[in-house]
Amino acid sequence: METRRALVTGAASGIGAACAQRLAADGVHVIAVDFDQAGLEALDGVETILADLSDLDRLSDLPTDIDILVNNAGVQQVAPVEQFPPERFSYIIRLMLEAPFRLIRQTLPHMYGAGWGRVVNISSVHGLRASPFKAAYVSAKHGLEGLSKVVALEGAAHGVTSNCVNPAYVRTPLVTAQLADQAATHGLSEAEVLDKVLLEPVAVKRLIEPAEVAELVAMLCGPASASITGSSFVLDGGWTAH
Repeated sequence: METRRALVTGAASGIGAACAQRLAADGVHVIAVDFDQAGLEALDGVETILADLSDLDRLSDLPTDIDILVNNAGVQQVAPVEQFPPERFSYIIRLMLEAPFRLIRQTLPHMYGAGWGRVVNISSVHGLRASPFKAAYVSAKHGLEGLSKVVALEGAAHGVTSNCVNPAYVRTPLVTAQLADQAATHGLSEAEVLDKVLLEPVAVKRLIEPAEVAELVAMLCGPASASITGSSFVLDGGWTAH
């Protein structure tokens, strides 16, 4: 893996930071991308690029000689559909679906030329199941699932795999922020939201740690994953077993 170059988006915290550090531990040259300067500076042993991934026209400025692409950047907005801000819906689709498409599109030529590549899309249990009040997030993740499968089919002949990783709620700043939003929406305390809303459909009653997601990502990027493609790997504590 020492010859591989990886680009990880949303890498300043949470799942992205864990993936960047885990791949770096395998000897991969990691390029961590985020718009959080302080978070990027806290990472060890990786190259960092400050960028707003929702600015689609600037994505072509990012490196394209990439062997491993981890599309992780994301945000959340909690609101009923009839109250959902249209500009926020567009932003989330742009950041979480259009940006991954463009990054995949511009890195595939290098992967095809090398005869090897790994695309890992950090989806969600919400790429497989819907929840109320998350129209944009669920739409983006469902779209990412389809995009990932198309890339898997097109890339197979070129040694490129494409998979999704689908965690339930992970202990990240995004989930922490959701507690307050959901508390306001449901009229509950944050502790009640965690127990009665976030973890209610989950058999294993705890938040997932970012490092757990990063371990699966590392496996999908490693030498044993050549025939693993077009799949969605669920880390949901039993949510989708219902």
